[in-house]
Amino acid sequence: MSCPCGSGRAADACCGRWHAGAPAPTAEALMRSRYSAYVSGDVAYLLATWHADTRPDAASLTPDPATRWLGLEVKRAVEDGDTAIVEFVARFKVGGQPAVRLHETSRFVREDGRWFYVDGAFS
Repeated sequence: MSCPCGSGRAADACCGRWHAGAPAPTAEALMRSRYSAYVSGDVAYLLATWHADTRPDAASLTPDPATRWLGLEVKRAVEDGDTAIVEFVARFKVGGQPAVRLHETSRFVREDGRWFYVDGAFS
């Protein structure tokens, strides 16, 4: 099965490694794995990769079964030491509604060798 993040690789050779507990090597890899977690409804992974200072409660991440994720496009990824930004566009549909385009520039931080999502600004 192809990974939902759009890499073209098999899921277990791509984001599945990070979901299984290996640390994502880059902020972009973490962001792609988080997208894949949204696709699969893996709330535990989303919480584990969200920085403790900005992490929401699990209830706010409850997946909507009517949501269908359509694709991910990474626009840019820039790392500067232990901080990074990743700009991406994720597309999804909810029920029979028109597709939605979520354009975000996300901030990441690396602590103890692991990348964490901090927050993002929507465009």
